[in-house]
Amino acid sequence: MTERAQTGPGRRALLGAAVLGTAALGPIGTANAAEHGKGGRSSGHGSYRDLPVPTVIGHRGASGYRPEHTLGSYQLALDMGAHIVEQDLVPTKDGHLVCRHENDITGTTDVADHPEFAGRRTTRTVDGVPLTGWFTEDFTLAELKTLRAKERIAGNRQENTLYDGRWEIPTFEEVLRWADQEGRRRNKPVWLYVETKHPSYFRGLGLGLEEPLARLLRRYNRHRAHSPLILQSFEPTSMQRLSKLVATPRVVLLSGPKERPWDFVETGDPRTVADLVKPAGLKWIASFAQGIGPTLDLVIPKDGAGRLTTPTTLVRDAHARGLILHPYTMRNENTFLPADFRRGTDPNAYGDAFGAFRAYFAAGIDGVFSDNPDTALLAAADFAEDAAGH
Repeated sequence: MTERAQTGPGRRALLGAAVLGTAALGPIGTANAAEHGKGGRSSGHGSYRDLPVPTVIGHRGASGYRPEHTLGSYQLALDMGAHIVEQDLVPTKDGHLVCRHENDITGTTDVADHPEFAGRRTTRTVDGVPLTGWFTEDFTLAELKTLRAKERIAGNRQENTLYDGRWEIPTFEEVLRWADQEGRRRNKPVWLYVETKHPSYFRGLGLGLEEPLARLLRRYNRHRAHSPLILQSFEPTSMQRLSKLVATPRVVLLSGPKERPWDFVETGDPRTVADLVKPAGLKWIASFAQGIGPTLDLVIPKDGAGRLTTPTTLVRDAHARGLILHPYTMRNENTFLPADFRRGTDPNAYGDAFGAFRAYFAAGIDGVFSDNPDTALLAAADFAEDAAGH
């Protein structure tokens, strides 16, 4: 019997069951289903280049279903079969690294409900933008642990508010322990995708991210070139700094073409993202990183009506420099999809996410960040089958 005949129906059945609910298979079953989503490469063992393609990255966990950056969100992403689970790191006042998308925790925790912290509300300028709220750098870890996480975009994801207050803010060390425990249970490494948030800003406060992060990576044996972890940052110099501390693979995140990385702003480097996606910029990135994480719009731009146009040459140009591409972010709701894949008039209803995934995968990307790992896995399975001619 051919490999295709052995794995094809089983893989699709398993992935389909994952969409209906992880209880149908259990966490090990859905993770194994994801292993076969690419058809060809093994997953999780060895180099980042051995990951399935397209790689499905659980964006802040499974944030389409649980409040982001909680152990509940991370666990669900892993149980659904995500190939990698993402964490964003910010520091506490006493130097611990915790998992939050931003240091402003006003919208992602119940801090506003704590009268004892009312006096901590302040205005800070982060990367040139004034923000008013509560910030992790003004709290000790012990104080942060008294808070509970909540849904960030409750207007779009009202169902997720069911889980408000259920989980605390995890430290990155707690996530490393969780990943090691899950890896032993599953008999395969759990891959993590770790972002340094606002590293120049925090370095200016005496709370540099890279050194404590490198110490943790070494402590948990994730500092090697083949460790199951990828580092990422919107500031290229953060990846340059980490390249001198650990051998863990690194990715430079890229925002809108007119934007300048904040470390460039601070040092007077005139280059924009538009410069970095040119062959010369990609060559420079390849001198210290192994990949890029562009916005999806840098892969396929949208027109004035929000519809997809013709793909750029970014995939080809990045691959020519040996760089992988993991764009961000796919979400199922109409409001987050290109206009050509929206369905109906409710902005919070699901649109044709599968169609959008198909378009981006066809552009040749190596993986994608998704709030909905189960949808992304099914889309990747569909794409693999189509590519195989079935």
